[in-house]
Amino acid sequence: MSDEDKDSKTEAPSEKKLRDAAEKGNTPFAREVPVFASTVAIYIFLVFFLPGGIMRVAESLRDLFEQPDAWDLETSTDVVALFRHLGWEAGAMLLPVLIMMMLFGIAASVFQNMPSPVLERVRPQMSRLSPISGFTRIYGKQGLVEFGKSLIKVGVVSAVVVVVLWDDYFATLNAMFTDPAAIFTLLAKEANKILVIVLFATAVIAVIDFAWTRHHWYSELRMTKQEVKEEHKQAQGDPIVKSRLRSIQRDRARKRMIAAVPRATLVIANPTHFAVALRYVREEQDAPIVVAKGQDLVALKIRELAEENGIPVFEDPPLARSMFAQVSVDSVIPPVFYKAVAELIHRVYAASPQTRRVNEIR
Repeated sequence: MSDEDKDSKTEAPSEKKLRDAAEKGNTPFAREVPVFASTVAIYIFLVFFLPGGIMRVAESLRDLFEQPDAWDLETSTDVVALFRHLGWEAGAMLLPVLIMMMLFGIAASVFQNMPSPVLERVRPQMSRLSPISGFTRIYGKQGLVEFGKSLIKVGVVSAVVVVVLWDDYFATLNAMFTDPAAIFTLLAKEANKILVIVLFATAVIAVIDFAWTRHHWYSELRMTKQEVKEEHKQAQGDPIVKSRLRSIQRDRARKRMIAAVPRATLVIANPTHFAVALRYVREEQDAPIVVAKGQDLVALKIRELAEENGIPVFEDPPLARSMFAQVSVDSVIPPVFYKAVAELIHRVYAASPQTRRVNEIR
C-alpha cells in the first residue's frame, strides 16, 4: 500500500468492516503473548514440579550407577528395557510442563481473540502454492520485521544466559565431579535465575507487541471518506434507488386512490387546489371515511371523476384544506368534522333519494 493510500484513510473503521475482518480471520494476534504464557508455564514448572522430578530421576541414576549389576545388558531387549525405564522417568518429569505450556498457550490465544471457525483460511488458494508469493511472505516487510524481533529476542536471551552463568562458571564445572543430585540442584538454581530475567524481558516484549499489533491492525482497517460513503450507501440503500421506489409507491397509491373515487358519496373541494372524497354508508361504518384526496392536478382529477359518476361536489375551502391536512386516505374522519360533514351528507340524500341506493350498490 502506498503512502498516499494510507494518508487518505482518515476515517475510523466502521463496525461492519471490523466484523467483516473478523469473519475472514483478520484479527490482531500478538505472537509474543503466547511466548510469555509459555515462559510463565516453564517458570511454574521449575518452581513447583521440577525439584520433585529431579529427585526421582536422581534416585534412578544413583541406583543405576551404584548397582550396575542389577541391570543386565547382555541382549538388545535388556538395553531397550533400560532406556524405556529412563524414558518413563524423564517423561513423568516433563509431562507437567508440556501440559501447562499447551494450556497457557491456548489461554493466551483466547485472551486475544475468541476462537471461531474461519473457512476462508482453509479454502484452497493458488497464491499459496506460488513460490513467488511464498518468497514475498517470507522475505517481505512483515517477514523481515518478524525475523528482526526473533533475532532481538535470541540476542537478549543469550546475553542474559552469559551474564548469569559467568560468575558461576567454575562452580558449574566443579559440580560435574560431585553427587548427581547436586548437579540437578545447581542447574535448577541457575535455570531459575535465568527464567526470572527472561520472564521479565518477555513480559515487556509481550506488552509492547500486544499494543503494537492492535494499533497496526486498526490502522490497516481505517477507511477513506469514499469508502465510508459507499458502505453507508450499501447499508441504507442507494438514495436514487430509494427515491425511485418511493416514487413508484406513490404512483401506485395514487392510482388505487383515484380508482376509489367512483365509490365516494361526496367530494369536498377548494375550487382548484384541494379535493377530499368521502364515502358514507350507514351499514358499512359509523362515520365517513376518506377514500381519496389530492392537491392541484390530483384534485382536479378527483373532481373530474366525481362529475363523470354523478357524485356531488361541495366547494368549502376551509373544510377542504383542514381535512386534507388532518385526515389520511382510508381513515375515518375525526369527530371535529362530524357536524360539517353530516350537514353535507344530509343535503346529498335530500337532493337525491337514489344516492343511498347507489352507494350501497357501489
